[in-house]
Amino acid sequence: MADTDTRLGDFLRARRELARPEDVGLPAGWGRRRVPGLRREEVAMLAGVSADYYVRLEQGRDKHPSEQVLEALARVFGLDDDAAAHLRELARPAQPRRRSPSRPEKVGTGTLRLLESWPNTPAMVLGRYLDVLAANPLALTVNSCSAPGVNQVRAVFLDPAARDIYPDWDTVAQETVASLRAAAGADLDEPRLTELVGELSLKSDDFRRLWARHDVRPKTAGVKRFVHPMVGELTLSYETLAIASAPGQLLVVYHAEPGSPSERALALLGSATASAAEPAPRT
Repeated sequence: MADTDTRLGDFLRARRELARPEDVGLPAGWGRRRVPGLRREEVAMLAGVSADYYVRLEQGRDKHPSEQVLEALARVFGLDDDAAAHLRELARPAQPRRRSPSRPEKVGTGTLRLLESWPNTPAMVLGRYLDVLAANPLALTVNSCSAPGVNQVRAVFLDPAARDIYPDWDTVAQETVASLRAAAGADLDEPRLTELVGELSLKSDDFRRLWARHDVRPKTAGVKRFVHPMVGELTLSYETLAIASAPGQLLVVYHAEPGSPSERALALLGSATASAAEPAPRT
């Protein structure tokens, strides 16, 4: 985990190494490059700051650049709105606070009833660090990684079945890590996060590589493909909604394109799930 004083510098260094010279108007072969990405001097020139000042930012010797400098750096690195907001959060002076013991995340009764009222719509509730807090039966049928109690980050990288469930595993893995960073924000020393990132960094080279990229992308909406042993491939869109009564919790709802093979397959799984849940007739 990054030390408090180096978080901004770690983010800047990661984005600099990922930047391509041709994307910022520099010839790809300009000069001899011993490392990937841009040189510190190039970033400083493009951002309109001195090379010495930019070096101080990366080294953590200056941690609170002005809004103008942050905007310039976001432009140089081509950051989207979410990543630029994360950059500003890292540069904000930390507020000293007393950390209270973490409490187990619980799903409200109303949200649970909502999940139960959607027998034909896969839906689940995720906690701050992508723990599955609740899921309706169809969500679990579609994807075993959606079982309550499962951490989806750990499942993606450590459960061998995940690569069979997700045909686009590389994309899912990258999006999952970016979602985790977005959820954590600048609070990277939270004990639950420290434990999770430490475990995955030790056990998964893929996670360690992706975490080092410092990608930031909240889980909002998109399309995901699944492979199910009964119906084959499913292509489902999802929407993610913040639960106002439980800050940090997300309601994720999946749906299929109307009239598509995936809609028919989802209906078949819904029928099978409902039949399995029906009590056996008394004899």
